[in-house]
Amino acid sequence: MKIYDTPAFANPARVRIALAEKGATDKVTFVEVDVMNKEHRTEAYLAKNPDASVPCMELDDGTYLSHCTAITEYIDGHFEGVPLCGVTPKERAVIHMMNRRAEVGLLDAVAAYFHHATEGLGPELEVYQNKEWGMKQRENALQAMGHLDGVLANTDYVAGDNFSMADITVFAGLAFADFAGVEISDELQNLTAWRGKVAARPSIAG
Repeated sequence: MKIYDTPAFANPARVRIALAEKGATDKVTFVEVDVMNKEHRTEAYLAKNPDASVPCMELDDGTYLSHCTAITEYIDGHFEGVPLCGVTPKERAVIHMMNRRAEVGLLDAVAAYFHHATEGLGPELEVYQNKEWGMKQRENALQAMGHLDGVLANTDYVAGDNFSMADITVFAGLAFADFAGVEISDELQNLTAWRGKVAARPSIAG
């Protein structure tokens, strides 16, 4: 089983955290993809993942999985340990709902701001930019932070009482926000406290 990724990037971090939570980091082989030199756009990589994105998982039977939610679903079901995607139908539904909100509203919004309204990864990779769109997505990311702060006023974690895939996505989204210069407001004390608690988890701190 292989994971093709770029370690410092937000989405690969999500998969690495999921593996660490399941105690399975040593059960996969990591293959670094040189995004800065456009390796993700080569024919060889596109044959594995036509999305031209990282991460991508290669299973032992030759199946390729892309997109973090799908990869995390596989990791959660394949390896033993505390479930990251829920157990009951309600738990699974709430986790998927909150994970999607975190992806669209926070992580993807920050990514759009970074790639469109800043220098991003540089002119060789940022072949199209729409600054107005990027700035709008920055606003959306800030709104998402406010929403999450409200959610965390009533729950221990993003999707309820237990740590889940949705928490991983929010944590990665906030790390990307730091990198892109989209700061959490000092007023969002619940989100800030949650972030400190999650940062101390062995899967992240260690």
